[in-house]
Amino acid sequence: MNPWRGLKNIPHSVWMLALATLINRSGTMVLPFLVIYMTRKIGVSIALAGLVLSFYGAGALVTAPFVGRLSDKFGSLKVMKISLIATGFLLILYSFITNFIVILGVTLIWAVISEAFRPANLSLISDETESGQRKTAFALNRLAINLGMSIGPVIGGFLAGVNFSLLFYVNGTMSILAGIFLIVSNIETKKRALNKKDDSKKIDSVKKSGSIFKNKTFLFFMFALIPVELVFFQFLGGLPLYIMQNLKIPASTFGILMAVNTVLIIIVEVPLNNAMSNWDDRKSLALGALLCAIGYGAMIFSQNIMFITLTIVVWTFGEMIFFPSSASYTAILSPENRRGEYMGYFQMTFSFSLMIGPWLGALTLDHFGHIILWSGAFVLGLISTLLFLFLSKKTISPH
Repeated sequence: MNPWRGLKNIPHSVWMLALATLINRSGTMVLPFLVIYMTRKIGVSIALAGLVLSFYGAGALVTAPFVGRLSDKFGSLKVMKISLIATGFLLILYSFITNFIVILGVTLIWAVISEAFRPANLSLISDETESGQRKTAFALNRLAINLGMSIGPVIGGFLAGVNFSLLFYVNGTMSILAGIFLIVSNIETKKRALNKKDDSKKIDSVKKSGSIFKNKTFLFFMFALIPVELVFFQFLGGLPLYIMQNLKIPASTFGILMAVNTVLIIIVEVPLNNAMSNWDDRKSLALGALLCAIGYGAMIFSQNIMFITLTIVVWTFGEMIFFPSSASYTAILSPENRRGEYMGYFQMTFSFSLMIGPWLGALTLDHFGHIILWSGAFVLGLISTLLFLFLSKKTISPH
């Protein structure tokens, strides 16, 4: 049996969206090198350079629900086009700014505009797919992201050695090209094909659905996401510090170890989620969180490269199961014409965990040591695992 067979049923619109994502992500190089740019080119301290990243994270955090509602009102596709093109021009402008205070303000605007793409992206994929296709479709989208991210930062490393400004020019240009691709591809979405009568019915159903804060299942789900997301983001915080500082493994070897994660995602994630397309989302979420808990928790016993590689494989499988399942479950819980809003709040949990997780991991490692860090990661992963099992099974069926 062909493990990739599920891709043939993915709608054309989702494929076009994945291609646009690949184009955009292939140019992603400013954000990974932003701290280095701020310290070497702008000449600020590491602490102030970190503050710039915090401003970006804050912008992403507070704007996600707002831009999600924009997607519902004006259409996900339109929001994505504007986001990509506006981000591109802003990044090119960014390279000419040298005043630190102005940089903070522009970074905040950059986050608002750039991160508008994510809820709109997830919302459109949800709208264009049936419940049985969604995990595979979200995995395809993550494949595009990871393929792009295996290209952009690598090229960025070479460009940074020549001229930091090139990072902004190339990143900005690729973002604009991705936006132009969406425009010229003239994607025909299901929503565009709906007649006015159906639209009015859906608008009525949205009005009856009430505030998102009255959806107790969704609020419980968001709460359940955060512990395991804090653990996932240790690959940016506690993990590199522990491997390089405590275990004295060189940065080059750490880069190879992290490539294990990327290669597995590129090769395995789509077939894996295709095979699990009919799984109960509650079970998928719990399994993903459990594998994350085991993978990071096992770092307590890390002694050599082979064992560390094994732990990375374990939590990578958790990641590949968890992320598509969490997006799929959000799509199921959200009213059809409010998917952007729900995806925005869903994205907020990731932005929050990205802001807090790496910092918390580094702090724990520094003050309490690796045993507390990795046992804490194991406990947090288990908390999410148990909470996911308490989600109501009857809500995991299509509307």
